[in-house]
Amino acid sequence: MREVNALIITGYGINCEKEMAAACEMAGARTTILHAHLLLKGRIALEDYQLLGFPGGFSFGDELGAGKAFANRLTYAEGKLKEQLREYVDNGNCILGICNGFQLLVKLGLLPGLGNAQTLSLTGNDSGRFESRWVNHTVTASPCIFTQGIDQLYLPVRHGEGKLIAKDEETQQALEKGNHIVLKYADNKGLPTQRYPENPNGSPNAIAGLCDTTGRILGMMAHPEAALLYTNHPQWLRHKEQANRNRRPLPKEGPGLILFKNAIEHLKISPCKQSITSSLA
Repeated sequence: MREVNALIITGYGINCEKEMAAACEMAGARTTILHAHLLLKGRIALEDYQLLGFPGGFSFGDELGAGKAFANRLTYAEGKLKEQLREYVDNGNCILGICNGFQLLVKLGLLPGLGNAQTLSLTGNDSGRFESRWVNHTVTASPCIFTQGIDQLYLPVRHGEGKLIAKDEETQQALEKGNHIVLKYADNKGLPTQRYPENPNGSPNAIAGLCDTTGRILGMMAHPEAALLYTNHPQWLRHKEQANRNRRPLPKEGPGLILFKNAIEHLKISPCKQSITSSLA
């Protein structure tokens, strides 16, 4: 098996890069954090990395809507970066976008990847407020390599613009027919729900995460990198007491780590082409 190198992008208002880097390292990857300026200027050799992460935050202050200004910068950057990112995935590599990173991938048109243009958007929560809590997710059948073998996830969300909207009904139906939907907000029985606050933003069909056709691009609103240790769980002290009473060990890993482990284990054994045109200046 080969070593996996992960690249995490930071700068311009991104603020979860260290947590995402920690997740990749805990999952077994060698991780590098680099400023988005280097990506925009074509000074990052993408072929040196097998996993590219766009973390959460507020890139460019959410001007023009969350992720839109960053998407524009990537689209019109030197070296046709948007096309390079498509080639990067076609060569067998993976991209993960969390929260603001998900918003970026949607507004780039990389998710769901129905053609070259943007077909979806993520807009303001129905509540009109920033929502921050842990919520249940059910994992749906999809080609996504990050979620293989997972049925349910309990993860934190923290966003103001998480409601997924499609440009038309045909696009909405294509998400289901093409198995692009990876995660749905769920109630305490694990069933998809539109009910607030279990569905924190009112996203139609309870959509919480999407993948592209290859399953190698994942975008999600929740923050798995904030749930790497069981002690991150909001009820961990109560669970610890219950485990002690029943003489059971408390898990060490949080529910978010498995997503990173799945991707990195896949990349360790999956062959990748090396033909990205980006190069270090």
